[in-house]
Amino acid sequence: MLRNYFHKMRGTTQSPPRVSFREIAWSWLGAFLGIAAVAWSDSFFLQGTDLVLIIGSFGASAVLIFGAIKSPLAQPRNLLGGHIISGLIGVAIYQIFSPYLWLAAALAVATAIAVMHATKTLHPPGGATALIAVIGGPKIHHLGFLYAFMPAGSGALIMLAVALLVNNLARERRYPEFWW
Repeated sequence: MLRNYFHKMRGTTQSPPRVSFREIAWSWLGAFLGIAAVAWSDSFFLQGTDLVLIIGSFGASAVLIFGAIKSPLAQPRNLLGGHIISGLIGVAIYQIFSPYLWLAAALAVATAIAVMHATKTLHPPGGATALIAVIGGPKIHHLGFLYAFMPAGSGALIMLAVALLVNNLARERRYPEFWW
């Protein structure tokens, strides 16, 4: 029994093939423009305010929506729903369990995963969005439930717009695979 358990860890398939230089270049360009659009919007429109538009989980979203565009986890429903749902969950859990940060962090991420599964919006960076709601600084905590919509939802929406524009420029790329 123990042998079978460890045998599972060997894997079942080979590593996927390398992607072409052209695919790498399109992924790079998309990620650069997507993050630049969110970061520029943050610095241009929100400088001097208590609002924020860019969060760390957008880096992971960029990997998916520009580097793995066919993945179900990279589609618009998952990108937007995953960030918004996880933001709401992270804020709620933080507000209830903030005296126990370790517990709030674990509950926020685990609950976000469960709810994303249940709503068909699984987007791995959503776990980070929930975690940021818990471990973020005063600027994040001050936003309360607004955090789910600004920065999480609106930043993801900006990145989605860039993904739609850039990913469809190349003849061999098509995004999205599905909307809902």
